[in-house]
Amino acid sequence: MSLALKIDEQIKESMKAKDADRLGVLRMLKSAMKYAVIEKYGAEGEAKDEDVLAVVRKEIKKRQDSIEAFEKGGRPEQATKEKAEMKILEAYLPAAMSEADLEKLVKDVIAELGATDKKAMGAVMKACQTKAAGRADNRALSALVGKLLP
Repeated sequence: MSLALKIDEQIKESMKAKDADRLGVLRMLKSAMKYAVIEKYGAEGEAKDEDVLAVVRKEIKKRQDSIEAFEKGGRPEQATKEKAEMKILEAYLPAAMSEADLEKLVKDVIAELGATDKKAMGAVMKACQTKAAGRADNRALSALVGKLLP
């Protein structure tokens, strides 16, 4: 079952269970998916799993930024709400890579590309993101690449 169909099914389940919070997040996600598909494929296009994952990552990033802003602004109740929404969205992402696997991936890419200094960080990041296939947080990945490049 594709991710788009899975989300549709879970919207129905949330309606039946009267879970308003989850339902709101899933409806927002479905709307964002439709906009992304229309932008990429036109009105008649269908969402592929990689498109859905990209939208989920984008929505999680929005939540992370909101959490930061709410915590700085002294609005812990809003930050808590955003964290709950983020947790619902994270359920659609593939399992994250462990620290050791991530470090091995970065070292392999650096060796593969023959990167010798920080100037190659962009190329290393791009290759790492491709190989990680959404299983690694870009902030953590960037920090690790910066640390491992001489």
